[in-house]
Amino acid sequence: MKNNSRSKLSVFALGGLDEIGKNMYVVRYGDDIIVIDSGLMFPEEEMLGIDVVIPDITYLLENREKVRGILLTHGHEDHIGGLPYILRELNVPIYGTKLTLGLVEHKLREAHLLNQTKRIIVNNRSEVTLGSIRASFFKVNHSIPDSVGIALETPEGTVVHTGDFKFDMTPVNSNMADMHKMAEIGKKGVLCLLSDSTNAERPGFTGSERNVGEALAEIFRIGRQRVIVATFASNISRIQQVVDAARDHNRKLAVIGRSMVNAVNISMELGYLRVPPDLLIDPDEINRLPAHKVAVISTGSQGEPMSALTRMAHGAHRKIEILPGDTVVLAATPIPGNEKTVAKTVDQLYRVGANVIYSANSSNGVHVSGHGSQEDLKLMLNLMQPKYFLPIHGEHRMLRAHGQLAESIGVRPENVFICDNGDTVEFSSGKARYGSKITTGKVLIDGLGIGDVGNIVLRDRKLLSQDGILVVVVTLSKNNGKILSGPDIISRGFVYVRESEKLLEEANRIVTQTMEKCANEQVSEWASLKTSIREALSRFLYDRTRRRPMILPIIMEV
Repeated sequence: MKNNSRSKLSVFALGGLDEIGKNMYVVRYGDDIIVIDSGLMFPEEEMLGIDVVIPDITYLLENREKVRGILLTHGHEDHIGGLPYILRELNVPIYGTKLTLGLVEHKLREAHLLNQTKRIIVNNRSEVTLGSIRASFFKVNHSIPDSVGIALETPEGTVVHTGDFKFDMTPVNSNMADMHKMAEIGKKGVLCLLSDSTNAERPGFTGSERNVGEALAEIFRIGRQRVIVATFASNISRIQQVVDAARDHNRKLAVIGRSMVNAVNISMELGYLRVPPDLLIDPDEINRLPAHKVAVISTGSQGEPMSALTRMAHGAHRKIEILPGDTVVLAATPIPGNEKTVAKTVDQLYRVGANVIYSANSSNGVHVSGHGSQEDLKLMLNLMQPKYFLPIHGEHRMLRAHGQLAESIGVRPENVFICDNGDTVEFSSGKARYGSKITTGKVLIDGLGIGDVGNIVLRDRKLLSQDGILVVVVTLSKNNGKILSGPDIISRGFVYVRESEKLLEEANRIVTQTMEKCANEQVSEWASLKTSIREALSRFLYDRTRRRPMILPIIMEV
């Protein structure tokens, strides 16, 4: 490819930097834009009522005619979960491996977007030309099969995105990482490497997934009653090891949880999950078989309130409940922020008499990460030998730690770019510098609403959750503006009315006095009346209760 001196290469993230989740990275050369991944993030604790969070794609919508496609590294929610929302606004081709697209197609079918979305299957031998950029793919090890890294050959140089990865020398599916191909890419020259930083603070190599299989086999062997394993539905390698353990110890296996059933069905259909005939049973059959002949794989490893495992623990599941002596395995570590819900679920499981095995109290190896630790990351850096390095997919401290690792293996400190979402790195004539800031942020999804809940709505929800609401209803005469009825005060979440009658009577008097004062001063605009009521009542209630409920005046004329 010839270098067009009028064009420059830009690399930036719309999501996935300074956070874990909603991964979306952009590579632009001239009039050609390539998007890598399109994920979502689950809401933080203060995002009351929000279902999921996706990246702000204003930049892509403003340049929609230049977007050549979305390349997917693997099928985890934080890399594909945003597609049903984003493809409604930006209908471009998507490229992914067979399993990744299989999982995506299920989402698009539910969103009624399947028929209008162009999907192209790729593998580690594929090469795709997208305008002036040529993309190729290489296999990496991760906790879901068919994971790939991406090399983008541009006229300015090659940009490599590792995807989420570790180096597993004994992978469950026997698919080794393309280390030779990575070395070849590095030998040809890598201008910039974007690499997964999730475990950049952890020393050593990340353990092999096969170690978990050995731990599960021992648990299945000694379990005297049912064995119930909770894990992520997308962790197909973990699911395969549960299948293998159930088969080897002569147990039938029931699959519980909507997302788990979907993942198992899609993986079996595409050949990524090997399940012996007659191993799977319907959940209705669990109670008809001897307890020592049954195993269950379920969602709920993060203690989600409506997940299958949580409902089982509280006796609220229609098909199964946890019985004393059952062994429950949480084969996952809590995502940051989920520690409390996981702890509550574990505590409830102990209350009903289960034997609980989970990462916090067990050295049995029931979970290993799908992300590389420091030695894995150094190996990737050595294979790629990048001139410039941009750590991605992690919180800021992880990006910093990864940057220091790059320096330790010879990347010059001034060639390491620690960025936030929206920061651009521009390359021209082999040199890199920070470019202009791109519009980015979080788009909040609440039910069917996309982006219609912002900071002001969240602030109101937080206020309501903390101090409640008071509704003040006043009816005025249309002729002379005098009070005909009210004020009536309705309290929700602020005080219990029967025990606070005196307080509300005084509040009533404050509102009446405020209305009379406004009438004397000939203030008749409703907006001014409402503001006066709100301010006077707010001062009174704060003085008396040290609380600030939301005050909603309603004025009517008759």
